[in-house]
Amino acid sequence: MIPPSAADLADHRRALAGTPLVGLFARDPQRFERLSFAWDDWLVDVSKERLGAETLPLIAAHARSLGLEGWIAALFAGEKVNLSERRSALHTALRQQGDAPLNVDGRDIVPQIREAQARMKTLVGALRAGKRRGATGRPIRAVVNLGIGGSDLGPRFVCDALASPADATALHTAFVSNIDPEHLTRALAPLDPATTLFVVTSKTFTTQETLANGAAAKAWLAAAFGPRVSPGPHFVAVTGNAAASRAFGVGDDDTLPLWEWVGGRYSLWSAAGLTIAVQLGWAEYGELLAGAAAMDAHFRTVPLERNLPAVLGFVGWWNARHLGHPDRVVVPYAQALELLPSFLQQLVLESNGKRVTRDGAQVDGPTTAALWGATGSNSQHAFFQWLHQGTREAPVEFIVPVRASHPRAQQQALLVANAFAQSQALLEGRSAEAVRAELSRQGVAGADLEAAVAARVCPGNRASTTLLLPELNARRLGQLIALYEHRTFVESVLFGINPFDQYGVELGKSLAAPIAAALIDGAPLPAMTDASTRGLIAHVRALSS
Repeated sequence: MIPPSAADLADHRRALAGTPLVGLFARDPQRFERLSFAWDDWLVDVSKERLGAETLPLIAAHARSLGLEGWIAALFAGEKVNLSERRSALHTALRQQGDAPLNVDGRDIVPQIREAQARMKTLVGALRAGKRRGATGRPIRAVVNLGIGGSDLGPRFVCDALASPADATALHTAFVSNIDPEHLTRALAPLDPATTLFVVTSKTFTTQETLANGAAAKAWLAAAFGPRVSPGPHFVAVTGNAAASRAFGVGDDDTLPLWEWVGGRYSLWSAAGLTIAVQLGWAEYGELLAGAAAMDAHFRTVPLERNLPAVLGFVGWWNARHLGHPDRVVVPYAQALELLPSFLQQLVLESNGKRVTRDGAQVDGPTTAALWGATGSNSQHAFFQWLHQGTREAPVEFIVPVRASHPRAQQQALLVANAFAQSQALLEGRSAEAVRAELSRQGVAGADLEAAVAARVCPGNRASTTLLLPELNARRLGQLIALYEHRTFVESVLFGINPFDQYGVELGKSLAAPIAAALIDGAPLPAMTDASTRGLIAHVRALSS
């Protein structure tokens, strides 16, 4: 079979354009069965997306022509898929369930992963049993995670999603990422320095925000203990720069490794997930890893046409590249998944928010859509007005755990009903005829009727995907995160870009140093600094003097 060209896919898009989504259902009574995909009690329904029966097979053929299956194999084999930095991207190795060898640059990395996990397990056990003690001899009862980006968003999301008030052995956990001193101040306010441990996570141990918060944490401890007491027992570091960690005052036994082949937005699977394991306990942390590993196996072995990450990646690429949607809205119908949209923003936008291909050429169309969202049903009373009656379509992803993790089953049913109703409303809308008939029955007539009709019409014909997961626990959350990681990778191959670097992030960081020096010490700015930035700095200095 000759793989479809961009022109073939464009022709297919135009052929679909004239038929509304409800018309596609009317044309094919088996549409739901053809466009929903099951695995391990999951169900992914893309039948409400702007797809025909031929769309996904066409995209799968196109993906094969781009070597997607080879890229998947290369990812798991430890090949240097991060081409710009000549690195592997082996977050999947961190959740591998067996000890099958995996060589990177001629060295099996599995033993070092198991050694790091054994050290994590020992530390987690000591902390949860009250055996890890601070400088004054009192047991540690609170852990503050100091990191930013992936070393904050990932662990914070998982801890929030799986928080269990019933766990009497759990320690208090807090997360501080922002260099704004208010973030650290609020986190420390209820804590006792004598019983608080800080986990400082930075691959290079040069991250400005994290080190500034680490220095402030040391000052907080020094103010409580005095200058003669070492704060060392109150720090653990996760880093690839052991020398810098040592210089900061963290002992070698309390420094856990973070390898260069672990990208920041994938680092929750590494020792950067220490705070997760502290909160959940080691057994539950193992379930999180096992769930992700199960999704890894699915991604590696199932044909693209039935492969959940591939199917979702195909739809995301189709919506962004061929249908031109600039937005992608993620709405989890689970309060426990409140932070999922924020987590996915980094995963997706830092990975695929690029404008050049792997070989440095300009991309030939849009790459990833802007991603945002919030929990349902709260978001129904916020941006759903825009979704239903705004002037442009924004595809929505509904993520719905089916079984409740609490005894309030009736409320869970109401929650699920709201999710299904919203996807149905986006599909069908509400016509002028239906509104007119309803209002006429209520006695509204004449000019008042027509004005009321115009305000109430919802156009419908708006796309959505629904992901049903059986329940929300550590294993299922691991599957969900890995699903989105792999979906993002699939889209990167279709876009032809490298999803594992983030040079756009580094630009702002490099510019911040001279500005900070100008604000703090009055240092001169580089000659090429623009007039706006100079004016803003002058205003801040005038107010601060």
